[in-house]
Amino acid sequence: MTTFDKREKAQEAKFAHDADLTFKAESRRNKLLAIWVADLIGHADVNAYIGEVIASDFEEAGDEDVYRKISADLEAAGADVSEEDLRAKMSELFAIAKQEILSER
Repeated sequence: MTTFDKREKAQEAKFAHDADLTFKAESRRNKLLAIWVADLIGHADVNAYIGEVIASDFEEAGDEDVYRKISADLEAAGADVSEEDLRAKMSELFAIAKQEILSER
């Protein structure tokens, strides 16, 4: 195996690892976000709401589907959370989720 082949395999492995980490962190972020929002809106069944939020993430690539779901639920409940605050909370929880996953390894 040439040095180029080894480097290519290493890059592929790093890409796969990073993609796996991102997927797990986004999933955990969604769970943490659902718990936070369920508390804000007084949702009776937190576990059911977690499932709803996680399911919403499969509508399209990226975070916009989750943002729309959460934003609509907050608005329907009359919770006063701005777009800026919600997006900041999503970023904050993603960082927390990623750190939790890295510390588990």
